[in-house]
Amino acid sequence: MAFLDVRGISKKGSDSFSVHNITFSQHLFQNIAIAGETGSGKTTLLKLIAGLVQPTEGEILFESKKVIGPDDQLLPGHPAIAYLSQHFELRNNYWVHELLEMANKLDEKEARKIFKICQVEHLLHRRTDQLSGGERQRIALARVLITSPKLLLLDEPYSNLDAIHKNIIKSVIYEIGAKLSLSCILVSHDAPDILSWADSILVMKDGEIIQTGTPAQIYDQPINEYCAGLFGEYNLINKDLAQKIVGKDFYLPENKLLLVRPESFLIGTATENMVTGKVQTVLYWGSYYTVDVQTARQLIRVRTNKKEWKTGDTVNLSLSAENIWYM
Repeated sequence: MAFLDVRGISKKGSDSFSVHNITFSQHLFQNIAIAGETGSGKTTLLKLIAGLVQPTEGEILFESKKVIGPDDQLLPGHPAIAYLSQHFELRNNYWVHELLEMANKLDEKEARKIFKICQVEHLLHRRTDQLSGGERQRIALARVLITSPKLLLLDEPYSNLDAIHKNIIKSVIYEIGAKLSLSCILVSHDAPDILSWADSILVMKDGEIIQTGTPAQIYDQPINEYCAGLFGEYNLINKDLAQKIVGKDFYLPENKLLLVRPESFLIGTATENMVTGKVQTVLYWGSYYTVDVQTARQLIRVRTNKKEWKTGDTVNLSLSAENIWYM
């Protein structure tokens, strides 16, 4: 039996569905990420799961019991499902320890463990109006965790944070899963953080799930350009160029294009199957470079950690067979 079972859930507004016919299951301690463009229904789906929004159709079972929507109970929400909105709010002019004490359902030892994981121990004797945005978010996260939930729903936890506070909240979320044994569902636009954290990814568009898979499947084998673009840059290679760079025996079905991530190309190596081009631009991104190479047939973007290439260089591009995927 699934820990969470979402069955044909839909939510219809005045003139259209914001979420339509969503079905998926979550196992105990599984991390699920939901990705999609703005307006694809991600937040609505989280609120449906949390019991904060009433579904138009379908049902949600949590630990084999139906999640009741706000139309059917006085206080909306499920006591064992914690939802942290991207628009989290803390009451002003409160001492942090007072705010947390009001929500706490744990003994002192367990509460202190959560404060340590959330890196808020040093903030307990500050007032809420003396906190930075990242500190306020960690306090809000600690506040939902000390209610002792079994399922944690995080809506865009990395948005509106600078790099320092983002890295802190990332480490906190990793520790939550490792040390508190919580099941989590996370919505984020940040592809690298989704790929490194999730056990499974759901890709949403126009209120529907259009692809489900492991991070490797979603990244390496997207079903269309929309899914590919959510998780990084890509090249679409036509049939003629694909056969030249992969080999004449490579079969590319009609009306299909070869999808290649920039890091999958090998640059500068002369092999039997290769294509020659001229470097158009070289951009430095800190830990890597992107090199745009103009071949006779099309422009190709390559990602490399080598800085030896410069504009105007003639280079060879090759591709290993294991990096072949077409759409």
